[in-house]
Amino acid sequence: MSRNRLTHGLVLTAAFMTLLAGCDGSRNHAPGSGSTAAENGGSTAIKAGASPEKVTISLMHLWPADSSAQQYKLVAQIVDEYEQEHPNVTIKQGVLENEQYKNKLKVLSASNDLPDVGITWGAGFIEPYVKAGLYAPLDDILAGKQLKNKFVPGTTEAYAVDGVTYALPIELNICPIYYNKEIFAKNHLEVPTTYEEFQQVVQKLVGVGVAPIALGNKDRWTGSLWYMYLADRIAGSYTMGNATGAATPFDESGLIRAAAEVQRLVDLNAFNTGFNGLSNEEGKLEFTNEKAAMYLTGTWELPDFTTNPDIPQEFKDKVGFFKFPTVAGGKGNIDSWVGGPGVGLFVAEASKVKEEAKAFVEYFVGKWGEASVTKAGVIPATKVDTSAGDLPPLYVELLNELNNASSITLYADVQMKPNAAQVHLDMIQALFGKAVTPEQFAAKIKEAVEKGV
Repeated sequence: MSRNRLTHGLVLTAAFMTLLAGCDGSRNHAPGSGSTAAENGGSTAIKAGASPEKVTISLMHLWPADSSAQQYKLVAQIVDEYEQEHPNVTIKQGVLENEQYKNKLKVLSASNDLPDVGITWGAGFIEPYVKAGLYAPLDDILAGKQLKNKFVPGTTEAYAVDGVTYALPIELNICPIYYNKEIFAKNHLEVPTTYEEFQQVVQKLVGVGVAPIALGNKDRWTGSLWYMYLADRIAGSYTMGNATGAATPFDESGLIRAAAEVQRLVDLNAFNTGFNGLSNEEGKLEFTNEKAAMYLTGTWELPDFTTNPDIPQEFKDKVGFFKFPTVAGGKGNIDSWVGGPGVGLFVAEASKVKEEAKAFVEYFVGKWGEASVTKAGVIPATKVDTSAGDLPPLYVELLNELNNASSITLYADVQMKPNAAQVHLDMIQALFGKAVTPEQFAAKIKEAVEKGV
């Protein structure tokens, strides 16, 4: 996803030790100052005696207060602090949940009316926006004194096209299987390390009337995580990574077997009732309401399991995690993860306040880093010292797992080019709904990937 993407699997090195460190509104035009944000240390220069003109920067993000409370609060805090330090600047926010956000981004792109600052994903997702000239290059602030050498190695590359960086990542994620420790203990279940043991856990939970796995597959990327892990454990991470870029045909036997295993889980009633018609947020409620025992998702959900005061501590104390089990005879490694750099911030190329927007992005990334750890429980893409903080054990354990990962394979729908990603997601829902066979699933995705669009 070289073509400046982190594709096959993002191999982690000792660089992650640094991370641990011991443990749609209107845009008001304002002329730029004539120098970049990086050169001015993160703010637009105002000449002595000059009265700064009023500036409005539109910001669009995907952390609603009801579903992503800690991130929402952190964004609000950073915006408030920036406006206090820059009294001539107003940040106008637009907030949408994940899928609505993606759809809105497409609509605004069609009319070249993107917000001044917004959220994007890297690798294959970012390419069409860059090629259409919609995102502004950000190498100047990346190399500036505020952010230079501040990112964990291997993160910003996902947001570069032809050697130019068009967005700055603010998250780094891996995807564990969270589980309810009380449900497991009550039913005398051990954390599975092999896929055979995992299937036995599923069968035992079905037998006692508990939904084994919470899933909202209407959003489809949620089901893709299950497919990707099975493909990784059976065919190996490099096979999966190569297939998303057409270096390996998607109808490789291990990838077809992974699709068959998805349907085997469906036949075992492993997922909550109606999963294919529920959004991710609706599926998540099955887990947080303790109706389902397990939930596979990213570490972006850590705030709800550690720091969110709106979530009862009694429930948070019940949440544990385990790594996706190994499959007998498979090529995968239990320390291989699905994940990678999370969302990043872009600046619209057509913004009438581009330099001011870049200054805000530079400020935002710097503030987000440490605060996202201590106040939101999010793993940032920038290096932070976590040794001094009193962090929740679940957060520390997952941070350690990130450091010890043998590889990280970026989400298939992010790696793929947009049309292929759409086919992949559609086929994921069809696979879980048993509307296609594993062979048909693989053939359709292979065809889409090989078209190269």
